Amino acid sequence: MVSETLLSRFDAVLADLDGVVYAGQHAIPGAVEALTALADHGVKLGYVTNNASRTPAHVAAHLRELGAPAADDQVVSSAQAGAALLAEKFPAGSTVLVIGSGALAREIELVGMTVVNGAQDRPDVVIQGFDPDLGWADLAEAAYAVNAGAAWIATNTDLTIPRDRGIAPGNGALVAAVRTAVGQDPLVAGKPAAPLFHTAAGRLGASAPLVVGDRLDTDILGGNNAGMATALVLTGVDSGETALRARTAERPDFILETLADLYQPYPAITVADGVFTCGDVSATVEHGTVTVTTPQPGGINAWRAICAAWWAAVPESDTATDPRLEWQRAVTLIGGAETGE
Repeated sequence: MVSETLLSRFDAVLADLDGVVYAGQHAIPGAVEALTALADHGVKLGYVTNNASRTPAHVAAHLRELGAPAADDQVVSSAQAGAALLAEKFPAGSTVLVIGSGALAREIELVGMTVVNGAQDRPDVVIQGFDPDLGWADLAEAAYAVNAGAAWIATNTDLTIPRDRGIAPGNGALVAAVRTAVGQDPLVAGKPAAPLFHTAAGRLGASAPLVVGDRLDTDILGGNNAGMATALVLTGVDSGETALRARTAERPDFILETLADLYQPYPAITVADGVFTCGDVSATVEHGTVTVTTPQPGGINAWRAICAAWWAAVPESDTATDPRLEWQRAVTLIGGAETGE
């Protein structure tokens, strides 16, 4: 009997982009192939991104250049979410200072708002989104406007963003700079708020979507907020260790090494006498220490077992946790003799 794959439980995948599909301009190895194969399994695909620097059409074009399947309407961005939040909170014709890309400005104009050039125009609202070309003068202009009474919206608050050269400051880091100058927090439109995910699922007609992301604080928290199943893929920002320490609201349902794991059976985690077992790995918790016994330190099943054991021991936490972690080499029997350490 063939075991069902993880993917067989869902009718759609809602994938983040940075750290899941690509890092900078380059595809993550194996990601394009995994996404392309979804159609062969009858699973729909949507992209949910907090990056507001490009229009959905530009994002979709980039995905197609990489070889990934992507129609323009498969992409839901935080720029669109920011524009929708503006339209919800403010009347048409309100003046808006856009601290971000031209793509964000176009989304603002599409909902009937008037884009202005600077704080001297006394805008009703400042909206801030990621743009790699933003500088100090742009952030200062936002601070001047907010301190003069303008409302403030951020498309997202991702502190970091994966690039082809490594991890770089994200929109949240730039938002934090403005926050320091204005002494208040913005309204946040994108992930981890739920509407982006509901919009993406609605476009696909999906009733059982799986949210796949590389960030606990946006992708996983957002998918959980939306009441959807969530999977953390370890190709971007967060790791098995950060998942272990996550507060309850940011814990994923599944942990994947790469997107290729979607096509594998997800191993059951069994529990007996306080021992959590995943494949050939077991984990126990005692006095704040997680002890993991494994043939080889690290590995995806180790993190699955470790997280399951610790999350069961600390099921509710509003803050990040700090367990100690001890690795032990598994002992096997060969011809009646013990091996290992």
